[in-house]
Amino acid sequence: MNPVGYEFVRQHLDLPAVPLARPALVKPVTRIEPREGALAVPRHVAPQTDDPLVHLLFGLKHEGTELQILAQALPRLDPAGLLDHLRRSPSGGYIRVLCSLWERFTGRALEDLPAVGGPTMPVFDPARYVTGPERRDARWRVAFNGLGSLRYCASVERSPWLDKAMASDVLGRTQAFIGALGGGMMDRALGWAYLQETEDSFAIERETPSEDKARAFIGLLQQAHEGRELSEDYLVELQNAALRNPYDRALQFRDRQNWLRGPARGAAGVTYVPPPPALVPELMGELMAFANAAPSRLDPVVAAAVSAFGFVFIHPFMDGNGRLSRFLFHQALCRSGRLPRGMILPVSVAMKRHEDEYLAVLQRTSRPLRAFWSVRWIDEGRYDLEFRGDDTLYRYWDATACVEFGHRMAEQALEVDLRQETEFLARYDAVSKAVGESYDVRGNDLATLVLSCLDQGGVLSRRRRRQFLGRVPEGVFELIEAAAMKALGKPPGGGDAVS
Repeated sequence: MNPVGYEFVRQHLDLPAVPLARPALVKPVTRIEPREGALAVPRHVAPQTDDPLVHLLFGLKHEGTELQILAQALPRLDPAGLLDHLRRSPSGGYIRVLCSLWERFTGRALEDLPAVGGPTMPVFDPARYVTGPERRDARWRVAFNGLGSLRYCASVERSPWLDKAMASDVLGRTQAFIGALGGGMMDRALGWAYLQETEDSFAIERETPSEDKARAFIGLLQQAHEGRELSEDYLVELQNAALRNPYDRALQFRDRQNWLRGPARGAAGVTYVPPPPALVPELMGELMAFANAAPSRLDPVVAAAVSAFGFVFIHPFMDGNGRLSRFLFHQALCRSGRLPRGMILPVSVAMKRHEDEYLAVLQRTSRPLRAFWSVRWIDEGRYDLEFRGDDTLYRYWDATACVEFGHRMAEQALEVDLRQETEFLARYDAVSKAVGESYDVRGNDLATLVLSCLDQGGVLSRRRRRQFLGRVPEGVFELIEAAAMKALGKPPGGGDAVS
């Protein structure tokens, strides 16, 4: 059960890094194979030395690319050891990657090099990771292809499920579905989507928007199609538009430490502490650069999830971060050019319905970082917070769960929310038309009765009948129920009146 690879390096060098979700452990197996919560490694394959460099080479080959550990460990290595390995294998891809990263993380150059050969080696294996555009280091024949830069980078591991989700083209299917509705139905469906997206984005923050707030946030969502590049000034403008309280509006990215609280009292109530304010400008600069330059070949939902979740983990404002993160999700989808102007995929509606899963995804990244903060309660609303970690904790993060969640919510937004609402609108129209052909009923009264009947599965409650008795012509109740049953595909008389 001895750790090897990255986990060995983390423990051996006492690195302030998040423990791996699947550490490599020596186990009684005959080949390297993933197990529950671990990568099982046969003893004869495991490194037979305590040299961290050997374990990093093992990790890079068998475990993938863990930039957080590499960025902390490589500067501690003796460059002589790197050169020794390089001279023995000057064409070796993994040692060339480590040498290239050593130079980038230390700002120094290795000297007295042998002639380096071999094909260009990617830092992230495209067969294992979703990758970004290549930036080549000709000196080492290495290409950095992460989602971001070597100053801020998210990683997304591929899986059969994620590959299938990316190939499903949810945005293309959304465009086709909404485009086939016809003008009137399209406008109503999109009107519902903008309003419901606004209400549920606020609901996730435990708020009910006033009419002014709702109108302002709808205007914010509509800006997602403008294609403006993200900048500090633009995000401040958006934050100001999302908040009504003038005391909560920002002038710039935060210069104070903030934190998130749960229901517990005192220091135990602090559930997440974002990066120290001194780090925020650089981290946000890198995140905005990623969002602004996301290539067209990158799956739009991957770009959206990295931008949105990355933003909320940095938490660059004292308030309004959650709503802005969901705006950034929309903005990335719109910037991809796959959704025509005016179209929206109501992902916050799906997120609200799966709120426990949404919080669990956030906590997968935020909870481990809490351990690197010393939090001392002073009095109500005041804490002494001391960061005892390394800035790489916030620079390099695993966005796999966030991207998978983003794809599930995009699929739900199309196949459940948009389709169900469109079907509901079609049924509403069918029932209203059937009544209108036989009776003259006041518009508001008819709308209330039809909505109530459809919500109750084709049955009007006794309370509704009593409420409108004498206000609508005789026979309207039965006609509404019959038309609703037909629209719902139920046999006539298929329900009993409820109170």
